[in-house]
Amino acid sequence: MQLLQPSLLPAAADIARHYHREPYATVVLAGAYEEAGDAGRMAARAGEVLLHGPFSAHRDRISAKRTVVLDLPLPFDGRNWPARARIADPDHIVRLAERDAVEAVAALLDGLASAPTDEEDDLPDQLSAVLRTSASPRIGEWAAVRGRSREHVSRSFEKLYGVSPAAYRADCQAKRAWRMIVAGDDSLAGIAADAGYADQAHMTRAVTALTGLSPRRWRVAGRQPV
Repeated sequence: MQLLQPSLLPAAADIARHYHREPYATVVLAGAYEEAGDAGRMAARAGEVLLHGPFSAHRDRISAKRTVVLDLPLPFDGRNWPARARIADPDHIVRLAERDAVEAVAALLDGLASAPTDEEDDLPDQLSAVLRTSASPRIGEWAAVRGRSREHVSRSFEKLYGVSPAAYRADCQAKRAWRMIVAGDDSLAGIAADAGYADQAHMTRAVTALTGLSPRRWRVAGRQPV
């Protein structure tokens, strides 16, 4: 039986962009922090939950206040988790986690309520939103429409997200393809086209680099981590 305890985050810390292979949920018990990652940039406060799918990547800025969180493992599958939610009784989840993590996760997922999304007013956050779509425009063209240079937009984006816009787009594209591979039975060539790749070989290289397994091996292995 796995037992989990809350963690105290380092105050006023700036944690560089990093990856998590396993999906997990972060329940904010006290304080606040900002996460800039796969779902854009979000400020999470006490009572809120950030959910991360497999192979998630993000940068964190921790509040100067005392910030305490509880990380819980999520099922490893192809579902597209909501980025942020609320939980009515976080202390109840903590008590369950101290006894049985499986029971705590079940209670968390059963008790999630929708949380308002942050307004995407800043150019880097607006760019993040379009880069996460399958019809993402060229970065230079997007910047020019807004009266900015590609270089200015790229610097501003990397300052907040810890990665270049091009790399961010490629990362989101590979995750989108991976979810389609493990969640359905469409042909790999069809998925490559739907995910915006030039061909299946291009998708195979991207998914393998992200996950460590080729699309065909994911199909053979099923939906469980290897």
